[in-house]
Amino acid sequence: MIRKTKYFAGRVFVRSGVLPWFLLIAIITFSLSAEPYLTGQNLFNVARQSIYLVMVSMAQMVVLLTAGLDLSVGVMIALTSIVSSMVMVAAWSGEGAGWIAIIAGCAAGFGAGTSVGVINGIGVALFRVPPFMMTFAMTFVVAGIILMITGGKPVYGIPDSFGAVFGYGIAGGVPIPVWITIAFILLMYIFINWTRMGRYLYAIGGNRNVAVVSGVSTRFYLLMAYAVAAALTSAAALMLTARLGGGESNIGANYPFLTLAACLIGGVSFFGGRGRLPNVVMGALLIMLVENGLSMVGVNPYVHIIVIPALLILAVIADNYRQKLVLTVRN
Repeated sequence: MIRKTKYFAGRVFVRSGVLPWFLLIAIITFSLSAEPYLTGQNLFNVARQSIYLVMVSMAQMVVLLTAGLDLSVGVMIALTSIVSSMVMVAAWSGEGAGWIAIIAGCAAGFGAGTSVGVINGIGVALFRVPPFMMTFAMTFVVAGIILMITGGKPVYGIPDSFGAVFGYGIAGGVPIPVWITIAFILLMYIFINWTRMGRYLYAIGGNRNVAVVSGVSTRFYLLMAYAVAAALTSAAALMLTARLGGGESNIGANYPFLTLAACLIGGVSFFGGRGRLPNVVMGALLIMLVENGLSMVGVNPYVHIIVIPALLILAVIADNYRQKLVLTVRN
C-alpha cells in the first residue's frame, strides 16, 4: 500500500513539476499571514506589477531554449528607456499630446534595445562566443554607453500622454499594459509552439549537431533567437518607461537574475531544449506573489534578496529529483 502511494505521488509530481507546489505553498502561507493577500485589489496590483517581468522572462526563455542565456536584458531595458526618453524630449515642443515625438522615441528606443540583441546573436552564432561571455561583456559595454550619454542622470520631460496611455491607461477595467502583455503572451505561445522557428529552437537546444545534420540553419536561428528576445525586452522597457514617466539608467538591474529564476522555476532547462511558456509566465507571477507577500507580512526588505535565490536553488534541486522520478516511473 505504501509503495503504491509513493508511486502515485511520484507520478503526480512528475506530471505537475515544482511550480504548482511552490504556488500553493506561497498562497497558503501568505493568505494565513496577511488577510488582504487574496483580495481582488491586491491580486490586481500584483498582476499589474508583474507584466514587465513576464515579458522579459518570455524573452529569456527564447534564448534558454537554444541552450544559451542573456545576461544583458537589464541594460537593454535601461538603454531602451534612456534613448526613447531622450528622443521624445528632443522632439516634443512641450505643447499638445506629442504623439509624433512619442512614436519617434519608441522607434528609436526599440531599435537601440533590439540592436543589442542582434550584436549578441552575431557574437554567439557567427563567431561562436559562449553566450555567458558574450552577454556578460555586452552588459558592461552598454552600461558604459548609457553612462557616457547620461552621466548617470535620469531623463525626464517626456509627453504626459505616453504615461497616461501606456503606463496608467485603463481599457475595459483592465490596465492597458496588461492587455498588451496578454497579446504578447498569445503571440509568443503561437511563435514557440506553432511555427517552424519555434520547433527549431527546441531542436537546437536539444542537440545542435543533430539539428545541423537535419538541415537546420542553426546560425541563423540562433541569431534570430537573441534578436527576438531583445525585441520583446525592448517592448517591455517602453511600457516601463511610460510607467516611470522618464528614462532611468539603472532600471532593469535585477532582471537578468529574476528572469532566469522565473524560467528555471517554471521548468525551463538551463541546458536547452525543454520548457513551456505558460509555466514561465506562472514562474514570473510566483516571484511577484512572493515579493508582494513578504512586503505585506512586513519582512525586512533585505530578506527579499535571500528568498528568491533560495527558491531558485530549491527549484533546481526539486527538478533534478523530478528527473530521477521520471526514470523510475517509466521503469
